[in-house]
Amino acid sequence: MPTDAATAARTLARYAVTAAYADIPAAARHEAARSLLNWIGCAVGGARHPAVDKALAALLPFAAGGQCTILGRRERTDALHAALINGLSAHVLDFDDTHLRTLLHPSVPVASALLALGERQPISGRDFLLAFIVGVEIECRIANAIWFAHNSHWYITGTAGVFGAAAASARVLGLNEDQTTHALGIAGAQSAGTREMAGTMSKAFIHGRAAQNGLLAALLAQQGFTSAETSLEGPHGFAHVLAPERDLAALTAGLGTTYEILSNSYKPFACGVVAHPVIDACIQLRNENNLNVADIEAIALRVSPRALELTGIKEPPNGLKSKWSIYHSAAVALADGAAGEHQYSDERVNAPEVRALRAKISATADAQLTEIAAHVTVKLKNGSALEKRIDRVVGSAENPMSDRDLEMKVRGLARGVLPATQTDAMIALAWRIDELADVAEVARAAAAA
Repeated sequence: MPTDAATAARTLARYAVTAAYADIPAAARHEAARSLLNWIGCAVGGARHPAVDKALAALLPFAAGGQCTILGRRERTDALHAALINGLSAHVLDFDDTHLRTLLHPSVPVASALLALGERQPISGRDFLLAFIVGVEIECRIANAIWFAHNSHWYITGTAGVFGAAAASARVLGLNEDQTTHALGIAGAQSAGTREMAGTMSKAFIHGRAAQNGLLAALLAQQGFTSAETSLEGPHGFAHVLAPERDLAALTAGLGTTYEILSNSYKPFACGVVAHPVIDACIQLRNENNLNVADIEAIALRVSPRALELTGIKEPPNGLKSKWSIYHSAAVALADGAAGEHQYSDERVNAPEVRALRAKISATADAQLTEIAAHVTVKLKNGSALEKRIDRVVGSAENPMSDRDLEMKVRGLARGVLPATQTDAMIALAWRIDELADVAEVARAAAAA
């Protein structure tokens, strides 16, 4: 994709405007459908979370209308609030997709904004899918340029994801190159989300706001609202302000020929993805050896430095915080053989047997281990030791969940929220989204009766 003398934002805008469905490889289109299926399952699964209840109680009195669906619920609202609430709901369980290089959750901002637009105006499934791929491409490229000097302080879905939502929304709104350039700049003006919010409702709020703010950016640009052309690479722009080091070449290298969505991954466990290798190892050790936690003397974890940095909470006070505790994740994986939403509830965090097991766990950082790897040693009271090393965690791009695995995950998330027959219909629509005349059909299929 030639850049000429264009700014980074203009080059990305040009791509957003000119990308053609026929040029998208079949593998990228299928991965986009997988991403959307996983996203809608997470949104439905999170729909009854207290964070969603509280957000709706606060915001519905200010809604401008009831045009759009709140996935998994009966309430309806306007497009901007729908983007926010569905984005919050899709992330609140920490079960959404992950671009592992950057830890960006690609689908939440882009799909949440797009589906809200799809109930505001008719959008074909093919146009929706193309806009989704474009938005994911742009947000991931922006994340690629800064993550290594950014993620210790910022939630990259809040900071980079807003650009993906803006680009995707601009595409389906039919914005031209100038307008889309400004939409990206307006998105940058709203880029935010600090890591201090880990383990609180505000973490999911950050992700929902990325969807809402990206949609708002496109709507403003549609009316001629302006921003700085150098919003990304300018001396006071996004990259320089939010990352002390940056790789600006990553913004446009191979643009239009490589697809970041092919690096997307899906979580089999409902917590921060850097804890997944430990969970995988612990569940395997439990199942292979018929482990009884009463026989365990001590557990030693070796993980990537990033995993320990992000999930080093030794004694989480509640379920939300426990999603960022590698100690809790290891404990429930050994005790329950699972790491689903139940394992990250307040009840399970405070269960005596889980607390006792957490106390036996030590963790050290090993710079030789990647973020999808871990080594676990379980020392038994009889003096023997069991070991398991994971180099390609289940759910990663290197060891992906199958289409059937994703369907089973979505069915589990929707259980108790939607009837099974409705869930089946929702899944079927997601798989054939590119055939739909109107994507609002997907929203209707995910609404509670």
